[in-house]
Amino acid sequence: MNHSDLLAKAPSLAAAMAAADHSPDSQLTQTRHRAALVADWHIAPGSTVLELGCGQGDMTAVLAEAVGPGGRVVAVDVAPPSYGAPVTLGESAARLAAGPLGPRIDFRFGTDVLDPAVDFPENTFDHVVLAHCSWYFTSLGQLRDTLARIRPWARQLWFTEWDLTPTSDDQLPHLLAVLIQGQTEAAGSHGEGNVRTPFSREHLLRLLLETGWTADSSEPVRTEQLQDGDWEIAACLELLANEERMATLPEPVRQLLLSQADILRALAKPQGNRALAAYSVTAH
Repeated sequence: MNHSDLLAKAPSLAAAMAAADHSPDSQLTQTRHRAALVADWHIAPGSTVLELGCGQGDMTAVLAEAVGPGGRVVAVDVAPPSYGAPVTLGESAARLAAGPLGPRIDFRFGTDVLDPAVDFPENTFDHVVLAHCSWYFTSLGQLRDTLARIRPWARQLWFTEWDLTPTSDDQLPHLLAVLIQGQTEAAGSHGEGNVRTPFSREHLLRLLLETGWTADSSEPVRTEQLQDGDWEIAACLELLANEERMATLPEPVRQLLLSQADILRALAKPQGNRALAAYSVTAH
């Protein structure tokens, strides 16, 4: 499927997602972003794909459309099907499974690929995909071990994540929100937010080299239409208002975060904060 064909499918793919019942405009924006990514990856019809960190299936649906009826997407997430709100992972997967893409998708929730019981023969998959999921990892060590674990299973890796390097001043609130959440997690106060272990593109390239992958290219990804800046700022402010979590932090860390929070509140807008850019790395 070529670039324009996949992008043209975005509205119907978005409408098939359970989350579209609650926020159709946001779902369409997220689906269009993922359709543009996959279109640039040139995943051929009939391909087999392993997707890690599939979540509610935003990327899964696009991948399933790209591989066509002769392809297969194994969508894995460590979270249980009951995770997520207002739509759980299980509810979203059930909606996709009941639709025309269902036969192409194998959802596996509550699955940790670092578990020795989870294994695939060498080169089972043409592609392995991690898209906007790597900051969910509890540590860089866990991510490194995962990249090493999946190395024999797939011929090619497609990796997309937010870029910590801002390209304009109006991205600073999103950056601050990410860093505050990451520092809170690093200091030992753990939650269930989207941001647990933020890291730079350069650090990802070093991890790929350490785990046997050879990076082929690294390209910027435009994100102007995405709402993630607003979402992460709101999540960060909610975290800072959580007195129980803040009380568990060492006092010097807590004071540092509170000062950063002052800057965040001074810079952030009520709505319409510009998201950080993202990057896409391919490796073999």
